[in-house]
Amino acid sequence: MGYARCSTLTQELQSQLDALAGRGIPRDKIFSEKISTRVRVRPQFEAALQAARNIKAHAPHCRVILTVYEMKRLGRDAAELTALADHLAAHGLVLEMLAGPLAGTYDPSGHGRLLFAFFAAMAETERENIRESTLEGLDAAARKGKHGGHPPVITEDMLRTVLRRRANGESVEQIQPDLIIPTGKRKGQAPSVASIYRALAEHEKKQAYPEAVEQAHAEFAGSQGDDVPGPRSAHPDRASL
Repeated sequence: MGYARCSTLTQELQSQLDALAGRGIPRDKIFSEKISTRVRVRPQFEAALQAARNIKAHAPHCRVILTVYEMKRLGRDAAELTALADHLAAHGLVLEMLAGPLAGTYDPSGHGRLLFAFFAAMAETERENIRESTLEGLDAAARKGKHGGHPPVITEDMLRTVLRRRANGESVEQIQPDLIIPTGKRKGQAPSVASIYRALAEHEKKQAYPEAVEQAHAEFAGSQGDDVPGPRSAHPDRASL
């Protein structure tokens, strides 16, 4: 069995579906949905679990594997992930992950359980750090009379340009001289290479945990009592230099 999930923010499931199909899982045995992990009841995930349990109940000697692309597709915190792994093990089901630090099948005994709990906790910590840093960025920008999450030196347009040109094979060092800071004390100057790398690292984190960004924007909007623009994904193919 296969399960694929993305939040409604990312709107992208195809890469996961392709990876599961490449593992040899028939399309009619792949359950997928676009839903946030903040929603506790995920219909397609529950359907995948039920189907796997039914197969195991009717063929107890059969090895039934539930495959996902990576750990974060299953849950949002360490307690939820660990409880799920225990549930699968209790029903004789095997959990397989195609990517991430625990790629392969999950062994609920011995070191396997300890490693799973460790990486689940790490994922939860990373998600929380991204949520907090996004909130801090929104708050700092709001204090200056602006809304948005990117550092002021690297604007969203600049980041899109960097992403597009890197996708075409250029290095950050090659791109850096062509970027111009539009406002502030360094207006008219090129940003430092270090600033560009920091912006790229922050972007990659937010892409990895989009729901943490979405949650931060929702919390910030609630604290301000007005509508704050939500995060926008950077699309390098739509950028213009």
